[in-house]
Amino acid sequence: MPTLLPLGQRPPLLRMNHVDKVFNGNIVALRDMTLDVNQGDFISLLGPSGCGKSTALRVIADLLHPTRGKVEWEGAHGLGDLGVVFQEPTLMPWATVAQNVWLPYRLRGNSYSSVRDEVRESLRLVGLENFLDAYPRELSGGMKMRVSIARAMVTNPRLILMDEPFAALDEITRHKLNNDLLKLKAKIGCTVIFVTHSVFESVFLSDRIIVMAARPGRVLREVQVDAPYPRDEDFRTSADYAAHTRAASEALKEAMGEPA
Repeated sequence: MPTLLPLGQRPPLLRMNHVDKVFNGNIVALRDMTLDVNQGDFISLLGPSGCGKSTALRVIADLLHPTRGKVEWEGAHGLGDLGVVFQEPTLMPWATVAQNVWLPYRLRGNSYSSVRDEVRESLRLVGLENFLDAYPRELSGGMKMRVSIARAMVTNPRLILMDEPFAALDEITRHKLNNDLLKLKAKIGCTVIFVTHSVFESVFLSDRIIVMAARPGRVLREVQVDAPYPRDEDFRTSADYAAHTRAASEALKEAMGEPA
């Protein structure tokens, strides 16, 4: 299991450097968005609806091009360095679980037989090693999201981007997947940028919470959660968790223009 360095000692991974994103000539989604991402960070982007969280994620993923500024990776950056999990699992309904997880390799020209072990290991890590031949229609919502996570991490990327992946799930399933996500991150040693509307989720998962101001989106404040990993239910009920939740809530109120 990779060793996670303390905040402030982690080498850089990428930088959003003074990024603007304007749609249709006059809708300013991001303005002067600057964010340093370091190796091993778990960053949550937290802010009011419409503040540009998902836009920032798509700019990092190169699904949108900045109007101004740029995203700078440390060292060489290739296709296998990035995994993306969207709010909906976006699975191919005609394909089996294993075939869905194989997709990133398939797009790179790798046959299934050549990466069968990687696909199976990825599904084992999310607890679905017995569902290789199942179809999405046979899975629960939480299981579908696990397949989506397995697909995002099958190439062992340096960075995984997650756009509110658990928002549509019930609270029990959401808590379980939060726990499992932290275990997966610890096993593969990746960096995560996670979009959420939930203060509670951001505090439980993250060591850095980036609170974004309402449109135009930009970094308003950073809240660091210095509680050690691994985290469990004891952390969720601790005074430390409550204190970090208050700090994030106050920053979010400021972002929404409300008195803290």
